[in-house]
Amino acid sequence: MKADSKSTSRFRWVVAALFFLAYMVAGADRANIGVVVPFIKQEYHLSNTDIGALASLFYLTYAIVQIPAGYLFGRYGIRKLLTGSLVLTSLATLLIGFTSSVLQLKLARALLGAAEGPINIGIVSIINRWFPPSEKGLATGIFMSSIKVAPAIVPPLCAYIVHLYGWREVFFFFAIPGFFVALLWWWLVKDDPADSPHCSASELQHIQGSHAQGAASVQPMVRIPVWFDRLIRTRQVPLLADNKSILASWNVWACAMGYFLMVGITYSIMTWVPTYLITVKQYSVLKMGMVASAPWVGAIIGNLLGGWLSDRVFDRRRKPAMLIGSLATVLMMVVLLNAPSDPLLLSAVFLLAGILLNIGYSTFLVYPMGLATKERVPFAASIVNTGGSLGGAFTPFVVGMLLDHFNWDYVFGFLGVSSLITFAIVLTMVEPRPPTAANPQA
Repeated sequence: MKADSKSTSRFRWVVAALFFLAYMVAGADRANIGVVVPFIKQEYHLSNTDIGALASLFYLTYAIVQIPAGYLFGRYGIRKLLTGSLVLTSLATLLIGFTSSVLQLKLARALLGAAEGPINIGIVSIINRWFPPSEKGLATGIFMSSIKVAPAIVPPLCAYIVHLYGWREVFFFFAIPGFFVALLWWWLVKDDPADSPHCSASELQHIQGSHAQGAASVQPMVRIPVWFDRLIRTRQVPLLADNKSILASWNVWACAMGYFLMVGITYSIMTWVPTYLITVKQYSVLKMGMVASAPWVGAIIGNLLGGWLSDRVFDRRRKPAMLIGSLATVLMMVVLLNAPSDPLLLSAVFLLAGILLNIGYSTFLVYPMGLATKERVPFAASIVNTGGSLGGAFTPFVVGMLLDHFNWDYVFGFLGVSSLITFAIVLTMVEPRPPTAANPQA
């Protein structure tokens, strides 16, 4: 039964806490492999290219399920598929710990990618339904920061588990939380806030009313000058209302290409920094675990900061954060070419790199919400996330090959060039604005 209309709930932030927790657990299940890479290499006698291929398998299957998942979410709803994905993710994580050959390890990682694939699109769809436009950037920043919380806490936790037990036990421990999160999601989160007994009439009016009013109730913190809108190519555009128009949209595909490159950079760091710290900087396992968490602490800050900036400072313009993040990442890759060996200084460099890389990271997934109608956002977001997933599959593999034939200078140079290309691609995109002040589907 709907909560009393006289009471004011804020249950959408409970939903935000749950999708933060869900994606944090999923992120931990994918990030733990980076910490145990040195031990897997030793046991199975693998090259860096082999490890890159192992990381790429996850993102390849992750990418394959994106568009089908977006279609299924749009057609059949979110709750069942998302809950099942959370359960299957935990089962796949458990299987990794029981593997006894390289083939089994690869198959288990591929299964993990397929299991996690729908989670991202499902949460993006939930954000689009549960939050008004004036809060979508921050909500998506909370969502994307969750997967960066995982790498921030995973390295020291994994290092401790490995130190006490072994690398297989890491996956046994990490499999447990996902089952509990799946139960909480099934119990508490409805696809539509109108169907939730925890969402009051006033909160529902806030969510839906802001749609109807173009989010005019929330004023931007600064006045955006005309020249700035011209620079970022701000346009009033009709919302894409069918899959055909989404597939024909350059803006969707450009966003997907930019996300391809930025996700590739992020997951190359996630996969390879622990190995970099042990092999290049000669850190112990415990010291590695502490330093490797620094870029992900920065990433949490960067995602939240970027979401807030795009909502409140840039007044729901998503491109500025993308441009800032991509250009700043180029500069940080130059800094990493001359990275200090002192653990505290290197942690500070990685912290700053994490902040700057992730200022625009979450806005790649917010961007389709301004292009498509509410019913078509899952499909548009699935295309963008497919691009990101392929980037996560491609770039770590390339990094592995570079390390087998060259050194880390080439890796940081390659990642810097990738970020510069992202900047150029984002410049070509339109910054969409609702065609009228009152657009109920914006």
